[in-house]
Amino acid sequence: MEKTKRTDLNYSFISVLRHHVNGGTVLLIMAILAMIIANSPWSHVYFRFWEHPIRLQIGDYNFLNHGGEPLTLMGFINDALMAVFFFFVGLEIKRELLVGELSEVKKAMLPIIAAVGGMILPMGIYYLFTMGSEASQGLAIPMATDIAFSLGVLNLFGKRVPLGLKVFLTAFAVVDDIGGILVIALFYSSHISFGYLIASAIVLLFLIAGNTLGIRKKYFYFAGFLFLWYFFMQSGVHATIAGVIAAFTVPATPQLKLGKYISRIHENIELLPERNDKNLHWSKYEIEILKSVESASDKVISPLQSFEDKLQHLVNYLIMPIFAFANAGIAITATEGAPTIGTVTYAVALGLIIGKLVGIFIFTAVPMVCKWIPMPKDFSYTRLAGVSLLGGIGFTVSLFIANLSFGEYPELLNQAKLGVLLGTVTSGILGFLVLQKVLPRNPAK
Repeated sequence: MEKTKRTDLNYSFISVLRHHVNGGTVLLIMAILAMIIANSPWSHVYFRFWEHPIRLQIGDYNFLNHGGEPLTLMGFINDALMAVFFFFVGLEIKRELLVGELSEVKKAMLPIIAAVGGMILPMGIYYLFTMGSEASQGLAIPMATDIAFSLGVLNLFGKRVPLGLKVFLTAFAVVDDIGGILVIALFYSSHISFGYLIASAIVLLFLIAGNTLGIRKKYFYFAGFLFLWYFFMQSGVHATIAGVIAAFTVPATPQLKLGKYISRIHENIELLPERNDKNLHWSKYEIEILKSVESASDKVISPLQSFEDKLQHLVNYLIMPIFAFANAGIAITATEGAPTIGTVTYAVALGLIIGKLVGIFIFTAVPMVCKWIPMPKDFSYTRLAGVSLLGGIGFTVSLFIANLSFGEYPELLNQAKLGVLLGTVTSGILGFLVLQKVLPRNPAK
């Protein structure tokens, strides 16, 4: 009896983890932990740790260098690990463009309009606070929506969330990401080295040719991504853009059609001899048959979908939490006469809280009120308000752009990071409270 209870308890705990501990929860925990350590007696250890140089060296040449200087641990996280994150984002964008909510103009119009409003208004609020100052270069910080974090909050409601609402949030967040990627590519690149840029173009042509010629081996595209990342980093174009570009070359069609796959599986199953389940030893002949089934199963899944599946947990539970832990640590106390809370803090926070809410809501509601675009199923203006608030969860990409904007201005960077955290947490809480009120208690109704 006691054993049964213990088993039930374990199952219950695992169930809680599966249903409630998502990527957004992990991000929040790591951000809070970073803030605690950054304001503790061990803060100097925390900040010094990220400045350690890292090397991948053969002879005198260090492959992990940027501008002739070795990458620091922080640089590796922001330039290398985040390139994998943007590779994953690129896969999501390509999927949405091919088969998702952005695949048809009619379906895509509402989330695109929502995303445009959710970018313009936050940037407008930020500009009003910072115009004419050096802080204005952080204009793009409040324009992004963190997909993992915002969907994580939405998923807390489980089956109470209508599918249409979840799809809408995902779609406009993807468009937001496209906007953020374009901003990074256009405004955050340094001096261009055309030699490395030509090398990048050659690698890209190889990847495109591979897709065209029907190459479906995942290692071919991941190896191409690594080369592209390295050449981009050395060229002066921000290295994370390599992730998005490489993702768009990954094939979205499988090597094996479904009908042929089913036929092959049936053929292989018929070849398997009858055996006693107690016999745990497989013959070489049986192993070859099982390997053939495994190979066929791998070929029926497209490289794009396979990459998405394999990278999802790596990105959500390792790369993004590491990024959050490294970048969310802000010393609240003033240093060298520079306040942590300042104009940039208010500009970013209000851009995320008010700018996102008003921008997404107004740009979405007006076309529906004017009957230009029909209101989607399971939609209402109160639910739209809740989702618009969740759009203010900017976290990952916002922190990333803040680093790019104010890398040489530590006091402004601290202000921006604090603004991102305040805006994200406030938007998340308000969005949760609104949706808690307006979502149906009984999903069946």
